[in-house]
Amino acid sequence: MILLFIKMQEKKEKNEQLLELARNAIKSQIHGGRLVVPENIRKNYSEKKACFVTLTEDEELRGCIGSLQANKELWMDVIDNSINAAFRDPRFLPLSSSELNNIKIEISVLSAPKKISFKSYRDLLEKIDKKMGIILKKGFYSATFLPQVWAQIPSKERFLEQLSLKAGLEKDAWKDSEIEFYRVESFREK
Repeated sequence: MILLFIKMQEKKEKNEQLLELARNAIKSQIHGGRLVVPENIRKNYSEKKACFVTLTEDEELRGCIGSLQANKELWMDVIDNSINAAFRDPRFLPLSSSELNNIKIEISVLSAPKKISFKSYRDLLEKIDKKMGIILKKGFYSATFLPQVWAQIPSKERFLEQLSLKAGLEKDAWKDSEIEFYRVESFREK
């Protein structure tokens, strides 16, 4: 029991380190300072992993940018996606210094995407679950929803329709698109 508590505490501390790194990356951009990444962060998060950084303000989306493929060390992906979510999400104006204390940061670390093979759209609906992040690809078009989106769109069919629309396709495009899934470990500021 004590060992489990210690492991949970260590995981919580690691999550807090990444959240603090994300916030410091955003602060350094706002205030024009230099971001110094401690050596223990570089060492602890040196594995190549993909992540998304989501910013909310008063429980409303304020920015969300991420990577689907693990192309760089996790600590670097957290920094890049934090800055991009705060200042380069095309749906929002860049974050202002007056908003900095009001935003909450959530980090979702992704598993490697895996293709879902399906014979029909009903087969696909049976194979997906609400803990999956879903990637839809068709031709040059693609889009993803993190698993957290299931809370807003609990219907599998509607979820996939909205994902098709997000990709710039017709709402039924999911029925004959390539579909991949991933899992996430997510944690957020309180």
